[in-house]
Amino acid sequence: MTPGRPSASLQAGACAYGMLLTTTPSREEAQKIARLLIDEKLAACVQLLPIESFYVWEGKTQNEAEVLLLIKTRSGLFDRAIARVKQIHSYSVPEIVAMPFAAGFRGYFDWIDEVTAGAPGG
Repeated sequence: MTPGRPSASLQAGACAYGMLLTTTPSREEAQKIARLLIDEKLAACVQLLPIESFYVWEGKTQNEAEVLLLIKTRSGLFDRAIARVKQIHSYSVPEIVAMPFAAGFRGYFDWIDEVTAGAPGG
Protein backbone atom coordinates (compact mmCIF):
# COMPACT_ATOMS: atom_id res chain seq x y z
CA MET A 1 0.00 0.00 0.00
CA THR A 2 1.30 3.44 -0.92
CA PRO A 3 1.38 5.95 1.96
CA GLY A 4 -1.44 8.47 1.67
CA ARG A 5 -3.52 6.29 -0.65
CA PRO A 6 -6.50 4.22 0.51
CA SER A 7 -6.36 0.46 0.15
CA ALA A 8 -8.42 -1.16 -2.60
CA SER A 9 -11.03 -2.23 -0.05
CA LEU A 10 -11.68 1.33 1.17
CA GLN A 11 -14.27 3.27 -0.80
CA ALA A 12 -13.90 7.04 -0.74
CA GLY A 13 -16.90 9.30 -1.31
CA ALA A 14 -19.34 6.67 -0.07
CA CYS A 15 -22.28 9.07 0.31
CA ALA A 16 -24.67 6.32 -0.76
CA TYR A 17 -24.44 5.12 2.86
CA GLY A 18 -24.78 6.79 6.21
CA MET A 19 -26.10 6.80 9.73
CA LEU A 20 -29.18 8.20 11.39
CA LEU A 21 -29.07 9.21 15.04
CA THR A 22 -32.02 9.37 17.37
CA THR A 23 -32.54 9.16 21.12
CA THR A 24 -35.31 7.58 23.16
CA PRO A 25 -36.31 7.83 26.82
CA SER A 26 -36.10 4.06 27.38
CA ARG A 27 -34.30 0.94 26.22
CA GLU A 28 -37.66 -0.67 25.43
CA GLU A 29 -38.59 2.11 22.99
CA ALA A 30 -35.11 1.99 21.44
CA GLN A 31 -35.43 -1.77 20.94
CA LYS A 32 -38.88 -1.34 19.38
CA ILE A 33 -37.54 1.22 16.87
CA ALA A 34 -34.45 -0.89 16.14
CA ARG A 35 -36.46 -4.05 15.47
CA LEU A 36 -38.94 -2.20 13.29
CA LEU A 37 -36.21 -0.63 11.12
CA ILE A 38 -34.42 -3.97 10.76
CA ASP A 39 -37.62 -5.93 10.06
CA GLU A 40 -38.74 -3.40 7.44
CA LYS A 41 -35.23 -3.42 5.88
CA LEU A 42 -34.87 0.32 6.41
CA ALA A 43 -31.60 -0.29 8.28
CA ALA A 44 -28.87 -2.91 8.21
CA CYS A 45 -27.69 -2.38 11.78
CA VAL A 46 -28.91 -0.43 14.81
CA GLN A 47 -26.71 -0.04 17.86
CA LEU A 48 -28.07 1.11 21.23
CA LEU A 49 -25.97 3.09 23.69
CA PRO A 50 -26.99 4.43 27.12
CA ILE A 51 -26.24 8.16 27.35
CA GLU A 52 -26.93 11.19 29.53
CA SER A 53 -28.41 14.21 27.75
CA PHE A 54 -28.56 17.88 28.72
CA TYR A 55 -30.90 20.05 26.66
CA VAL A 56 -33.36 22.92 26.88
CA TRP A 57 -37.05 22.04 26.57
CA GLU A 58 -39.89 24.50 27.11
CA GLY A 59 -37.45 27.06 28.48
CA LYS A 60 -35.90 24.81 31.12
CA THR A 61 -32.62 22.93 31.16
CA GLN A 62 -33.26 19.20 31.30
CA ASN A 63 -30.93 16.34 32.28
CA GLU A 64 -32.15 12.87 31.38
CA ALA A 65 -30.90 9.36 30.82
CA GLU A 66 -31.59 8.34 27.22
CA VAL A 67 -30.70 5.64 24.74
CA LEU A 68 -28.85 6.68 21.57
CA LEU A 69 -29.59 4.71 18.41
CA LEU A 70 -26.90 4.53 15.70
CA ILE A 71 -28.81 3.45 12.59
CA LYS A 72 -26.68 2.32 9.63
CA THR A 73 -28.37 2.32 6.24
CA ARG A 74 -28.31 3.51 2.63
CA SER A 75 -28.73 7.27 2.30
CA GLY A 76 -31.52 6.58 -0.22
CA LEU A 77 -33.53 5.18 2.70
CA PHE A 78 -32.99 8.19 5.01
CA ASP A 79 -36.35 9.85 4.30
CA ARG A 80 -38.39 6.67 4.80
CA ALA A 81 -36.47 5.66 7.93
CA ILE A 82 -36.86 9.16 9.40
CA ALA A 83 -40.60 9.13 8.69
CA ARG A 84 -40.95 5.67 10.25
CA VAL A 85 -39.03 6.65 13.40
CA LYS A 86 -41.11 9.84 13.74
CA GLN A 87 -44.31 7.81 13.33
CA ILE A 88 -43.65 5.62 16.39
CA HIS A 89 -41.39 7.84 18.54
CA SER A 90 -42.80 8.99 21.88
CA TYR A 91 -41.15 12.44 21.78
CA SER A 92 -43.16 15.22 20.12
CA VAL A 93 -39.90 16.61 18.66
CA PRO A 94 -37.44 13.73 18.48
CA GLU A 95 -33.84 14.19 17.47
CA ILE A 96 -33.55 12.41 14.11
CA VAL A 97 -30.49 13.47 12.12
CA ALA A 98 -28.60 11.91 9.23
CA MET A 99 -24.89 11.81 8.52
CA PRO A 100 -23.53 10.48 5.23
CA PHE A 101 -20.37 8.39 5.35
CA ALA A 102 -17.42 10.04 3.59
CA ALA A 103 -15.55 6.74 3.20
CA GLY A 104 -15.60 3.19 4.44
CA PHE A 105 -14.92 -0.48 3.88
CA ARG A 106 -16.49 -1.65 0.60
CA GLY A 107 -17.39 -5.03 2.12
CA TYR A 108 -19.46 -3.32 4.82
CA PHE A 109 -21.29 -1.23 2.22
CA ASP A 110 -21.97 -4.38 0.17
CA TRP A 111 -23.50 -5.95 3.30
CA ILE A 112 -25.72 -2.88 3.87
CA ASP A 113 -26.90 -3.19 0.25
CA GLU A 114 -27.68 -6.88 0.73
CA VAL A 115 -29.57 -6.46 4.01
CA THR A 116 -31.64 -3.44 2.92
CA ALA A 117 -32.33 -4.63 -0.64
CA GLY A 118 -35.91 -5.62 0.15
CA ALA A 119 -36.94 -2.22 1.54
CA PRO A 120 -40.26 -1.11 0.02
CA GLY A 121 -39.55 1.32 -2.79
CA GLY A 122 -35.82 0.99 -2.12
